[in-house]
Order: sequence, then C-alpha cells, then structure tokens
Amino acid sequence: MKKYILGLFAVAVVASCVSNQERAMKSADKNLILKTANDNFAKKKWKNALALYDRLANLVAGTDDFPNVAFNTAYANYYDKNFRLAGNQFKNFAVNFPKDPRAEEAAYMAALCYYEGSMDYNLDQSTTQSAITELQEFLNNYPNSERSKNINTLIDELSYKLEFKAYENARQYFKMGEYKAANVALENVLEDFPSTKLRPQIYDYIIKSRYELATKSVYDLKDERIESALAFTRQIEKEMPNTELAKTALDIREKLEKEKKDFVVVKKQTEAKIAALTERQKRLQAQTDEKLKTEQQMKDQVEAEKKAMQIQRDSAAINTPPPAATFKIQR
Repeated sequence: MKKYILGLFAVAVVASCVSNQERAMKSADKNLILKTANDNFAKKKWKNALALYDRLANLVAGTDDFPNVAFNTAYANYYDKNFRLAGNQFKNFAVNFPKDPRAEEAAYMAALCYYEGSMDYNLDQSTTQSAITELQEFLNNYPNSERSKNINTLIDELSYKLEFKAYENARQYFKMGEYKAANVALENVLEDFPSTKLRPQIYDYIIKSRYELATKSVYDLKDERIESALAFTRQIEKEMPNTELAKTALDIREKLEKEKKDFVVVKKQTEAKIAALTERQKRLQAQTDEKLKTEQQMKDQVEAEKKAMQIQRDSAAINTPPPAATFKIQR
C-alpha cells in the first residue's frame, strides 16, 4: 500500500511538472514563463528551461530580467553540451554587460566553451584554433584573475593537439613511402611548433626518411642525399646525446658510410663506362664524319666532271662554223 501511494505521488509530481511546463509554453504571462524557466534551471532540466528562455528573449528585452535570462540561457546550453552556442552567448553577455559582476565569469565560460568544443585531433581543428584565441584573450583581459591560473594549461593542451595532428599527417607520408614529402612535412612541424614535445619522435622519422631517400635515391641526387642524412645524424647526437635516438642515429650513420663507400665504387665504374661510351661515340662520329666527307668529295668530283664536259660541248659549238649556203641550179 505504501509503495502504491508513493507511486501515485511520483506520478502526480511528474504530471504537475508537465502541466506547469505546458502552461508556461502556452502562456503569454512573462512572470509565469520566467518562474517556470528558472525552476527548470534550478532542477537542471536544461531542455525545458531552454524552451522557455527562448520564449522569454523578446518578452524581457530591455528589462532588468534580461541579463539573468541571457546568463542562464548560456549556462543551460553549456550544461546541455551545446558548447558553440553557449560560447557565443557567454561572449555576448560579457560584451553587452561589461559592468555586470558576472562579466568576468561569462568571459571565462566563453573561453571554456570553445575549449570544450574543440574537436578530436584527427578532425577539423578550426575550433581548436578559436579556443586558443579565446583563452588567450581572457588571459590578456584578466591577467590577475583566479580563473587565469589554469588558462595556460588549457592552451598548452590545445596546442599539443594541433602539434599532434600535424605530426600524424606528416607521419602518414612516411607510412606511404613518400619519404621526400615526409621529410618536408616533418620539418614544417618543427618550424611551426619550435617548442613541440614531439621533437624526438619527429627527429626519428626525419632521419629514417632521409636514410630511405639516400639509399633509394636516383644517381644524380644520391651524393647530396647521403650527405644530408649524415649531417642529420650528427645533429641528433649533438642535441640528444646518450639517448636511444642517438644510438639509432649512430647505427644509421654507419650504414650510410658504407652506402657512401659503395657508391664511390659505383660512381667510378659508372664514370669509366661513361668515358668509354663517350670515346666510342666520338670514334663512331669521326667515322661517320669521314664517310660523309668522302661521299661529298665524290659528289663534288662528279659535279666537276659534268661541268667540264659541259664546258667542252659549249666550246665546240662556238668554234664550229656554220655549213656553207647551197643554191639550186635551174634546168
């Protein structure tokens, strides 16, 4: 019987809440809507509160109730995980009510909403960039605030997300065997994030990329790429001595030195072959030139003989007198 009574009481409470929400949604009474919305807010019924605060926006505009409605609306959206919308609402509150005692809290919550709305590293990072901007802006506007103490930590966390995304994108080139692109992309990460915590991992992939480029290089670029890889192994040992990465660099340098010696032999053989081929081509060219010269001389001789014979014919025609005139004798 006791359970039955409690059950009826719970149903009555729910029915009462539903009827209050429905009455407020259908009512034009500002005070009823405001009271019901604030009750929902206090009971953490964010969606119900938001539905009523949305109706109140025009009803309380320009009144003393407006700041509180705007502030609670932003918080209700924040707790309902509508971070982008809440961030804009908190920011507007801080801008529109700078003398309100809650202005600093609103500015902080705006920055926090952008932070909460930051996407995973493998997704679009425009929200992360916006979050860093908002957090830095709060830090600039309220440098002595108690809320500023964790701002740098949040900025570092978001910056690391950007670093890691850039690093992962560069690493994908290495996995696909695009070693030149990987090397360029990894160096860009170091340039864009000079204080990155991922420097050891980036160095590891750079030296491996350069090693692969050197050992699999085309003939004309091999020397240059071997030297580039060797120089980077020395840079690693200088910057990170007594580390596993330094050991890796040393191992790769030994392999590169062997590759360099082997390539010297290959170069000599190749240069000898090229020299022999060049000499052969010269000989063939000389033979061809001589043949062409002989053929031309023969042609010239034939032409000269033809001209000489023509001159003789022309001369004979000039020196031969015309035949004497003949007359018919009449009979």
